[in-house]
Amino acid sequence: MAKSLKVEARGDREIVMAWRFDAPRRLVFDAWTKPELLMRWFGGPRDWNLTACRIDLRVGGAYRFVTTRSDGMEMGWGGVYREVVAPQRLVFTEVFDNPWYPGEAIITQEFAEAAGATIFTSTILHATGEARDAVLRSPMEKGVAESCRRLDEFFETAQAPRQLSTPERKR
Repeated sequence: MAKSLKVEARGDREIVMAWRFDAPRRLVFDAWTKPELLMRWFGGPRDWNLTACRIDLRVGGAYRFVTTRSDGMEMGWGGVYREVVAPQRLVFTEVFDNPWYPGEAIITQEFAEAAGATIFTSTILHATGEARDAVLRSPMEKGVAESCRRLDEFFETAQAPRQLSTPERKR
C-alpha cells in the first residue's frame, strides 16, 4: 500500500479511509489514543494544531478535541467510545461544536498488523447520505491525509519510539 490516503464512499452513508504506517500497531494505536502523543502531531493541515485533548479511553468514556488554526480560528468536537479493543479497534461517536454536517457520525478505526507495519482504516457512518456527501465535498480528505503525513513524520523522529509504549516493538 502506497503512502497516500485511500478514500472510498461505501453504501449510502459511509466513507472508508485507509493509510499504511511503517510502525507496529501498538505504537500507532497509542499515537491515536494518548493525549500527550496526539498533541504532538494531530491537527490536519499544517496551519492547524491540536490545542485541547481529553480522552477517557473506555466504553462509555468521552473524548474532546479542539484544534486551532494559525489565525486563531477554533474547531471543537467530541463523542463517546462505544468499543475499545486495544490495540486493534475503536468505535466512537463524533459531534462538532459548530456542526458543518448534520447529525452524529459513528467512527470505527481499525489497526491491522502487516509485516511490521500497520494498516489504519477509518470507517465513518454518517446519519444521512446528505451528510456523507457534504463531508466528501469538503476539504476533509486533504486534512486527513496531512494528519497521516504528520503522524508518519512523528514516527520517523528518533524520539518517537521512546515516547510510545512499545511492548510489541520489543518482540
